[in-house]
Amino acid sequence: MSVKDMKHSESVKRIMVLLLGAVGLAMQTAVYAWSWYMVYYPILHDWRRYIIKDDGNYGGDEYMGRGITYSFWGHIFTILLYFALLVVVANAYGGLKIGYLKPMDVFMSQAFTLLVVNVITYCLFLIIKVNYVDVFPLLGVFLIQLVISFVWAYITNYIYMSIFPPRKLLLINGEYAADDIIAKFNTRKDKYRIIKKMNISEGIEKIYKECLEDYDGVIIWDVPNQYRNGIVKFCYGNNKRVYVMPKITDVLLKGSTQLHLFDSPVFLLRDYSIKVEQRFLKRVMDIVLALVLIIISSPFMLFTAIAVKAYDGGPILYKQVRCTINRREFKIMKFRSMRVDAEKDGVARLASKNDSRITPVGSFIRKCRLDELPQLFNILKGDMSFIGPRPERPEIINQYLKDMPEFAFRTRVKAGLAGYAQIYGKYNTTPYDKLKLDLTYIENYSIWLDIKLLLLTPKIMLTPDSTEGIEDDQTTAMKNS
Repeated sequence: MSVKDMKHSESVKRIMVLLLGAVGLAMQTAVYAWSWYMVYYPILHDWRRYIIKDDGNYGGDEYMGRGITYSFWGHIFTILLYFALLVVVANAYGGLKIGYLKPMDVFMSQAFTLLVVNVITYCLFLIIKVNYVDVFPLLGVFLIQLVISFVWAYITNYIYMSIFPPRKLLLINGEYAADDIIAKFNTRKDKYRIIKKMNISEGIEKIYKECLEDYDGVIIWDVPNQYRNGIVKFCYGNNKRVYVMPKITDVLLKGSTQLHLFDSPVFLLRDYSIKVEQRFLKRVMDIVLALVLIIISSPFMLFTAIAVKAYDGGPILYKQVRCTINRREFKIMKFRSMRVDAEKDGVARLASKNDSRITPVGSFIRKCRLDELPQLFNILKGDMSFIGPRPERPEIINQYLKDMPEFAFRTRVKAGLAGYAQIYGKYNTTPYDKLKLDLTYIENYSIWLDIKLLLLTPKIMLTPDSTEGIEDDQTTAMKNS
């Protein structure tokens, strides 16, 4: 395929994805439009119903007052506003990533999108009427939209895969085995197909020659810099797509400030520090959200506390020393999900798959994330934030530092209830990959990034594989060689 054909194919693919996504959101908007015009507009149009006596007091004859009155274009604007909200929120949740995400992931993203937008819409109804508005028609709309979203996610995935087959890829690796990255690419066989694997030891000239063969892209995995840079430039020069697994320095440089000294571009990498106004806003957000969620979740916390205590009579809370900013130690609080003697041997270890130490009650509250609720008090106290790298135990940090000194970089910010590594990784993601994800957050910090991750957190909490444990023969997330 020529360069021109490749660019044309990518353009066609992008246009098709946008059109398929837009059609799906348009169908969901059409369902809302029907409910708006047939149900909610009449309610909001004629809503002031009260009784007035002859002397002006309430009582006596019935009187119907007027609410809002829309012209044709008013209705069009309302429907377009709903569609615009769907686009913005779906983009944040990944609901428009047809072909990139699995169809079930697209559906889950759109489900959260619809939930958020419909809640916002209902709140607007309450503000307009200044009174109770029947929520059941909107719940019916939501259920119909979910059915449409589910069916459309699989239809669009079928259309996409029928037109665009998996990319044929060449994998180039260095010193370390490529089994881990191959396994990750193999989880999306509908999107990627690794045709051949080469090691850098086979010779750079042989690799260059192989890159020119009929591959749709090249994966560069753990290749030393002196070879990696040449391969990247060679592939770029020959218009070959490149998938590069970044190193720690790549992540740090990505978040650097770009300067210009006369005609020379310079990347400035400095000591990380959140600006004072960002720290203030982040702390205000933490306090307000923690107070609100403590109030809302108090019945769930009471139920969980009773269940934990009733099962084996042991303590309700599990307190453990963790490290936050600058490796300052604090006691994190969780509802106890393991046996009382879970670490009687004195060895600090993460939960593994099918961990026998986890109680039946603990298994349930871990899946529902109820065990994490007491950390709201850690946030309120100031030991943690809602968004930030997950706090690790001092012993586990010391184990990681032996093989990976850069792991200390992630303690430059306050620990969090959830973070980049939790949103885009899993419980058993390797420490090196978690570090790269956490540094991506640290080096690209903004309040808007916090808000985006907060919006994504509920979706991740309901994703089963995000809580998948480490292997049974591991004590930390480090892979055993």
